[in-house]
Amino acid sequence: MTQLFALHSAYALATAAAAIDGGLLGDGGDRVLVPFVSSRVPETTVGIGADPSLARLRTRFDRVEDLDALLGPLHPSSWTPEPADLVVLERLITRAWDLGDDLELFVQSPQVAPALTLMSLFPRARITIVGDGLMTYSPMRIRLPHTIAARIGRVVHADVVEGVTPLVGSPGAELVPVPPALFRQALLEASPGEDPPLGDGPVVLVLGQYLAALGLVSDSEEVALQRDMIDLAANRHPQRIVFKPHPSAPPRVTDALRERAGLHGLDLVEYRGPLSAEVLAERLDAQAVIAGFSTALPTVRALFERDIDAVGTDAVLRRLTPFENSNRIPATIVDVLTRHDSAYREPAQLQLLIDAVGYAMQPLVAAHLRPRAEALLRSIRPSDRDRYFSPKRLAELRLPGAPAPTLTDRALRPAGGIGRVEELRLTALGARRRIRRAWRALRGR
Repeated sequence: MTQLFALHSAYALATAAAAIDGGLLGDGGDRVLVPFVSSRVPETTVGIGADPSLARLRTRFDRVEDLDALLGPLHPSSWTPEPADLVVLERLITRAWDLGDDLELFVQSPQVAPALTLMSLFPRARITIVGDGLMTYSPMRIRLPHTIAARIGRVVHADVVEGVTPLVGSPGAELVPVPPALFRQALLEASPGEDPPLGDGPVVLVLGQYLAALGLVSDSEEVALQRDMIDLAANRHPQRIVFKPHPSAPPRVTDALRERAGLHGLDLVEYRGPLSAEVLAERLDAQAVIAGFSTALPTVRALFERDIDAVGTDAVLRRLTPFENSNRIPATIVDVLTRHDSAYREPAQLQLLIDAVGYAMQPLVAAHLRPRAEALLRSIRPSDRDRYFSPKRLAELRLPGAPAPTLTDRALRPAGGIGRVEELRLTALGARRRIRRAWRALRGR
């Protein structure tokens, strides 16, 4: 048997390594890591196949076959061969990588290439999805062909949101949660040994997310949100604040935040090293971690038992477009976990909310969740309904809590497969034709 792991992120690699350590993946036989770089500009990124800090995680695999080296100069996300070429490619890659007939594929991001291509390329292989943070809790973005969907047997994910199960791969796939202790060990093992700026006394870690790059806020709003993070951090009375900016964020953001920290009489230290946010919080022994809707927040809470807080999640939830934006579920989870007055902090209630939001995002892929969505929306507080669901989406899906239809809505509402206005137009056109035929008959033509 051969287990082939096509992965591109350190988080997924740590998840797979922890699952192997825990014996959660069975007898793997020959385990092959197939790393690739998903960055838009791969030349500027060190992939998981070459990153020296991940060398110990790579030892869980019997060998490494670099997908970038095989495809180059073609970008992995552009690898979409013609269907007629798949049979030949299967034979060539099977020979090149010395794969056996009994194959199990472990993939990230199954909706897009190269994972989607590999699943099509090996039509007899069993498929396991490897989770990549909070995105795993979102439903599939597309309806996969039945020839692929029917082979998805498992979803392996880091269990960082206690008592909540992911929606990707549901309802048919078996869920394989990786316990926090195992995942924590893998993350720590994958981290370089450098020392962060420790200093003395209590520390609060603030994470920059650069939401302006996603088009969710303007540059000035981004700075304002992060100033609010500094204010929130100052309320915890730390000795100093450590700020880990987003790699793409301009230096002026740090300057503005350092000035804000100075108003509170606090020093702000910038950290741009290689440590992940989760491991940095542990190395700093941070009393709290504050961010926007960073997916690191639930992870650092579950693995290292740190307090977490968030700023601007309400604005993010309002501005995410389209409604099915894949950031919606992560933002929802972080919002619930960091709102002290949230009615959905209990795992069962949070699951109900995620199921309802997931259905509203992908009503075709997650059609089985409609009863759950209706149950939530019949009892939800109006303020929470407006926070997590847009009136337009509720109206489109005819869900409880949708605004009453206007006269225009009723006129445009489809009936019998077409809009009412179009129905009236066709009715008038048909009547006009019948009148013409009758007039011609009267005139003897």
